[in-house]
Amino acid sequence: MPLLRGRRDSGGTKYRMREKLFSIGDDFWIENDAGERAFKVDGKALRIRETLVLQDPSGAELFTVQEKKLHIRDTMDIERGGQAVARIKKALITPLRERFSIDVEGGEDMEAKGNIVDHEYKIERGGDKVAEVSKRWFRVRDTYGIEIAPGQDDALILAVTVCIDRMTRPG
Repeated sequence: MPLLRGRRDSGGTKYRMREKLFSIGDDFWIENDAGERAFKVDGKALRIRETLVLQDPSGAELFTVQEKKLHIRDTMDIERGGQAVARIKKALITPLRERFSIDVEGGEDMEAKGNIVDHEYKIERGGDKVAEVSKRWFRVRDTYGIEIAPGQDDALILAVTVCIDRMTRPG
């Protein structure tokens, strides 16, 4: 059974994000389309600000995601090796769609737009789709798919998706 039911294969890489509820430190795995664990999101417990670490399956740290306090709008930063890679900001409220801006250090910025809360949105760079997120591809509760276009930094796109998920989750 394909990972994303009802989807034509666009050649992109597909992942399944299924959060493991009620775990200490809020850890969960991101699986590839073969159902293998591709990345782990390690929620660091007992920190003043929310910190998540995206790791490869062997536990090597790829990105650190941190909530930024004292900002007017919700903001999270993504770092690699202590260096800023991207900043995700919740856009001001728009009437029909939700939007996040993704400022990429040393690269072209991206934007996430669509029905963010229901996990039905696209991430675009310069008007081109780099990823699509959808919950409709699954029957399982609290599970959604991420299809990333060829040639993208999958780990970075997944870290962006984790940030957006955290910023839209109540509580």
